[in-house]
Amino acid sequence: MAKTIRRLVEKTPEVGETVSGFLVKKAFTYQIMALDDLHVFSQLSTENISQRITIAYSGAFGVLKHRLKQIFESVESLPDEESEGPAFRVHERLTVKYESEKHISLHWRSDPISDMVSDSVIISILLILILITSYC
Repeated sequence: MAKTIRRLVEKTPEVGETVSGFLVKKAFTYQIMALDDLHVFSQLSTENISQRITIAYSGAFGVLKHRLKQIFESVESLPDEESEGPAFRVHERLTVKYESEKHISLHWRSDPISDMVSDSVIISILLILILITSYC
């Protein structure tokens, strides 16, 4: 048996409604709590992880953006002031930045969906590189 605490208790769920939270075992008791209550009722804390990877890429940045637009439904340009140079955003989760003539970088906040988007963008970039080098 688990006891719900703090924010999860503020609103009584309807019959059949899903309750979402973390199940924490402390001593011999179980508690279900919201993420925001985790640090209050336990010694656990949460952190956001920002990830960055730099990839060797000597092709045209515009070609990369065009190819990724063909693969992903949401590729948006970013203003130069916001990104300090040419950059675009994929699915509002991943930023691809032009670093130099030989490098691009990818930046994202780690979560399961953003990690999946970044993995697929990285694979797409590597496939584009293979196609470029095979035609040269």
